[in-house]
Amino acid sequence: MAAKSFTCRVVTPSKKLFEGELEYASVPAWDGLFGVLPNRAPILARLGVGPLELRVADTDKGKGGDRGFFIRGGFVKMAANELTVLAEQAVEAERLVEQEARAELAEAEARKVPEGATDRMGEQAKLTEDVRAARAKLAMAERYRGKAI
Repeated sequence: MAAKSFTCRVVTPSKKLFEGELEYASVPAWDGLFGVLPNRAPILARLGVGPLELRVADTDKGKGGDRGFFIRGGFVKMAANELTVLAEQAVEAERLVEQEARAELAEAEARKVPEGATDRMGEQAKLTEDVRAARAKLAMAERYRGKAI
């Protein structure tokens, strides 16, 4: 019989943020979102920037529900019904503060490439990535406003 859930771990270099059974995950890869269901074919992908959305399965340990994390960089691996998210940066969506996210976006949009930069295109790409990340973080903060962990 096919499994109805799969194990998931979300970790950063400094701590483990989540471990549990999931019914579904939406993962922000560097080239777009992809979904994960139980028994998915193995995959190894580079993480991008955006929302990691988890649908937690009902188990004998508790009722399921939805969880979200803001992710920026890292890798994700799905194999043998285990999803491992190794994120460079990850924050529980419920911990995002809308005003802080707005300030981060304003700061990112105001930054300019330094005059003496030797790699202007590289610097511009970093600035663009920072703006994209700040917009994604603000969108998550707005969506999860008032939700408890």
